[in-house]
Amino acid sequence: MNKKTLNIVAFGEVLFDVFLTHRKIGGAPLNVASRLTSLGINAQIISRIGKDEIGKELLEYIQANNIPTDTIQIDETYSTGEVLVQLDKKGSATYTINYPVAWDKIEVTTEAKNCVENAEALVFGSLACRDDRSYNSLLSLIQKAKYKIFDVNLRAPFYTKELLINLMKQSDFIKFNDDELYEISEYLNSPFHSMEQNILFIAEQTNAKSICVTKGSHGAVLYTHGKMYYNSGYKINVADTVGAGDSFLAGLLSKLFVNKEPQKAIDFACALGALVASNEGANPKITNEAITKFMNNKVIL
Repeated sequence: MNKKTLNIVAFGEVLFDVFLTHRKIGGAPLNVASRLTSLGINAQIISRIGKDEIGKELLEYIQANNIPTDTIQIDETYSTGEVLVQLDKKGSATYTINYPVAWDKIEVTTEAKNCVENAEALVFGSLACRDDRSYNSLLSLIQKAKYKIFDVNLRAPFYTKELLINLMKQSDFIKFNDDELYEISEYLNSPFHSMEQNILFIAEQTNAKSICVTKGSHGAVLYTHGKMYYNSGYKINVADTVGAGDSFLAGLLSKLFVNKEPQKAIDFACALGALVASNEGANPKITNEAITKFMNNKVIL
């Protein structure tokens, strides 16, 4: 399949990341959809915003990034989501996520159903499941999806062991970071210690045929078609880590779905994630040419 005919839809939060001195548009599903679009793939997002000024700003951003807006719902009661972001000295982020907000109340509309039915894949995370309204809507849409991609994205206290296990068992592809992998392996009573053993263990416990684990500056591991693929990371100066994992996932999917070799896919994804981490905010402008140039000039660690 070529990029022009590929459709991927993301479900979940759209919001503003509010830093000490500025704010940036974000939300993992929107970050993934925005990056996919920039890579030449048709992407859409199912979400909900408030009838307020920042909701209007979000809608304008989505339109400006060539993402259709017919699956963005407007809530008359709840406000558009905001997240307070704190960065440590290394640029790593912690989040305070307001609740309840509009994206907690996503509904199953005709537009949402049609969008999922016509897409090659549905991407979703655990955060949008913190409210029963959005969670039940997601469960309904999962039944209509051809291929299910679970971007775990744990944000305490907004998840339970039961929720995570339920979503994993309905997924074809699961993406974790390394901390999330070990936390969930423990939930499943894994007897193993190594990353590879726990990846295989989770694959056996769920329906996932592919599992990816990001390791921050140390790259990532991809398990697919019964084989492990590795990238050990690219050395960069970190501005902040917000959205780096989302762009990594978009980069990975953009290659895997057009049948690029898994090794080339994970190398490209790690380079893209590193470039995002070297910029402020979740959605800096990065071209395919810039990624290729970066990969040619950088030595993998």
